[in-house]
Amino acid sequence: MATTKLTFGEWMPDQPSVSGALTDAKNVVSQAIGYGPFPAPVTFSTSNAAEDLTALYAAKKPNGDTELFAAGSTRIYTVTGVGAITQVKSGMTTGTDDRVRFTQFGKTVISTNNSQVLQAWTLGTSTSFANLSASAPIAKFITVVRDFVVCANTLETTQQQYRVRWSALNNETDWVEDVNTQSDYQDIPDGGQIVGIRGGEFGLVLLERAIHRMTYVGTPFIFQFDNISRGKGCMASGSIAQYQGVTFFLSHDGFYMCDGQNVTAIGAEKVDRFFLQDASEADFKTMSAAVDPIRKLVIWNYKTVNGNRSVLIYNFKTQKWTYGDAGTDFLSEASTASVTLEQLDSLSASIDALTTSLDSQLFIGGKYFLGGTLGTRVMSFTGANQTAVISTGDLDIGANSVVTLARPIVDNGSATVAIASRTLLNQGVNFNTAVAASSENRVPLRSAGRYHRLKVTPTGANWNNAISVDVDVTPQGVR
Repeated sequence: MATTKLTFGEWMPDQPSVSGALTDAKNVVSQAIGYGPFPAPVTFSTSNAAEDLTALYAAKKPNGDTELFAAGSTRIYTVTGVGAITQVKSGMTTGTDDRVRFTQFGKTVISTNNSQVLQAWTLGTSTSFANLSASAPIAKFITVVRDFVVCANTLETTQQQYRVRWSALNNETDWVEDVNTQSDYQDIPDGGQIVGIRGGEFGLVLLERAIHRMTYVGTPFIFQFDNISRGKGCMASGSIAQYQGVTFFLSHDGFYMCDGQNVTAIGAEKVDRFFLQDASEADFKTMSAAVDPIRKLVIWNYKTVNGNRSVLIYNFKTQKWTYGDAGTDFLSEASTASVTLEQLDSLSASIDALTTSLDSQLFIGGKYFLGGTLGTRVMSFTGANQTAVISTGDLDIGANSVVTLARPIVDNGSATVAIASRTLLNQGVNFNTAVAASSENRVPLRSAGRYHRLKVTPTGANWNNAISVDVDVTPQGVR
């Protein structure tokens, strides 16, 4: 009898099961060693919006506190630190292929929906959104590049799908083209329509078949546009997420990241084929993406071909992938103002009934948390650990064998283990009934075959790292 340690390596569904890669990594997140839990979303808002919500945005106030905004197709809401939803804009007519988008320029939060002119909210003083200015444009996308508010894919009599327009220098209300104020626009004639734009020290314009970097150069040209990716563009506007100058997105053949200079594949031969087969292409317009900076994750929410919603999770430090149940319709970074003990009464009738720990960042003013929307509610990913599943690749010792025992290695927890054995790789994979580990961390198994695959489900409310599973394997004689 020999003991074999099956370390939980990388999940790569695009590779064969005999490669040693994990065959399942659901409702977990990659860590430097092993996998950690992925929390369930819980309701954050204490009341319902008047419509389904499709946008969530956190703005930073000068005092360091935050203000949270949510939007549907016809209304914008503020969401207070205790989760109360208040309508601050109505009467919008957002199209079915559009959604409300936000950016912040100084003390002003600006929204766009490709139907009304840019809307503005002054942090600390406004009680409703209003037109930004008489010259403000109508556009699909909005961001801030250096000292300019920048729009893209603008509506000007007809939809200018290839146009980028920016405000005057340090003046978000002035959009009249003038070399002195530096307000202007640029048409990008190749690459198809613009599907998204991200800002910062430089701008990144993502088109269907190209990516352009916009760099400030001053008068008379204002911005220089360089094509840094010809033929490679973005497939879905909702797939774009940005963190510290790096932009992540979905292209026609999989997932990529761009630092403004280079476009790098991050899903090739790992998850790209899995995603393109699992996702409903007809529903790519409902995709959303967000960054969890605490755990160094980029997360994509999408609709599957089975009609469910899933999340695909990429740890950009370990460069490994996982996936899970979405639990939300839309995904975004969010934040909240601090919550007093008295205000907790509006969240729950008792402390024991709270779905989120009092230690959570959810109750700390100015701290970001991973949030989203589900129907008419705002959600936060601060609930209990979701049920995780980690499945190994096929263990093969070179001959038929019998697995008799498993010992899951789960920090601060335990696990149940199920096994599937088969003689040939063209046979189906059928797991037997899962068995819980004993108090001595032993899972008795007796399963014969040439190839063995183990499915481990970590247990315990506070487990924090699933690392490996040790298995006892005995060669099986033949007659």
